[in-house]
Parts: sequence; structure tokens; C-alpha cells
Amino acid sequence: MDTGRTSTGRTGTGQAGSGSTGAVEGALLRPGARGEAVRLLQRRLHAGHYYYGKINGVYDEQTKFAVWALQKNRRMVPKGEVDRQVWKALDKPARRRPLVPNGPPDRVEINLREQFLTVYRDRRPVLFSHISTGAEVRYCEGGRCGNAITPVGDFRVQSRAPGWTTGRLGSMFNSLYFTGGIAMHGSSQVPLRPASHGCVRLPIETSKRLYEIVGIGEPVYVRGKIM
Repeated sequence: MDTGRTSTGRTGTGQAGSGSTGAVEGALLRPGARGEAVRLLQRRLHAGHYYYGKINGVYDEQTKFAVWALQKNRRMVPKGEVDRQVWKALDKPARRRPLVPNGPPDRVEINLREQFLTVYRDRRPVLFSHISTGAEVRYCEGGRCGNAITPVGDFRVQSRAPGWTTGRLGSMFNSLYFTGGIAMHGSSQVPLRPASHGCVRLPIETSKRLYEIVGIGEPVYVRGKIM
């Protein structure tokens, strides 16, 4: 309830040239980069269940969020730069212990400490996302005061609200409410710190996919504590 560049052996071109696939794959990329290396990165991120935006060869904000998700999943420091360590991580399947090892085969897991969300289908992870949860501070906005906390526990999706909705605490996109007014939803603001009023913010493009696959009654497990 709230709301570089591409390196292909020639520095500073900002474009992936016609070099070998290996050279493109090993390119150093930063937000703002364009070219074939970025397209490859987006394809690889999509195949790994991190990226759901357009394969447009532009290292935009949604691509950055997907890189952060990959880095969090591999326990790297999340940052926008894509180096050889990131490319290597894309070559290997993720091996992460579930938050709820004996949970149902289809579920959503939310890790507050790592600010990371995973969706499982038939016990296999099918979506990974960087998130921003409750800031855990007292707030007063729009005549309403409260504590910005994402509750820990076992929940289920209770209701869904497609598209943009706006309330006293801000705008939300494709909201999936799992306890009271607390929802998983898309947001234009998904920083690297917990910053919401209690909801679980996701990148806009990722929230579209989440809304497609998560329905009423879906188990949602929230675990951990923000650092």
C-alpha cells in the first residue's frame, strides 16, 4: 500500500560491433549502453527468469533491475555494472536453498533480508526479482499514520487489482494483496533499500509477469529481517 557503455574491443563506441560472440558476451556493460551485447544480456536474463522487458538492446532501468536480481541470487553485491563475473553467473544454473523447503510446489517466497522474491512452479523457480519492502519507519502521509512494515508469516493472495491504482499512499501497478492492504505490486521506484510503506515493490515489467502467473489463493511466504 504505497506506492557504460558497451565494450567490444573498441572503447567508447557504445555499440556492439560485429566481433565474435565470445567478445560480445564478455563485454563490460553499464546502464545507458546500447548494442548487440545488451541484447544478448537481455536474452540471457530472460532465459534465467530475471528479465521480462523488451529485447531492445538498451541497458535501461528494467534491465538494471534484472541484473540486480541475478547478482542477489548469486550473492554478489548488486550493482549496475555487468562484468565477466556476471556473464559467468549467467552460464550456471542458480542453486539456492528455498526459504520454505517443504512448502507447496507452487508458491511465492519473499526474502526481506536480501530484498529478493522467488516464484515457484512445481517446486522449480520460474521468476526471480529484486524488490523493495517496508522501510520499517513510522510515517504520516495523507492524514494517515502507521508503521512501514512488511509482515513476516504465511499468507495467501486474497485479491488482485489490475493496472494502476492510486490511494493515499501512492500509486501501485498490478497489485496482488496478500494480507490486509499489503500487496506485491509494480512500482516506478524500486531502490536498493527497503523504502515502501509495507508493500512489496517490484519492477514494472516483472510485475506484469507476476500478475500473469499468480492467482487468488497462491501461498505467499515472507521470511527474514531487513538489515
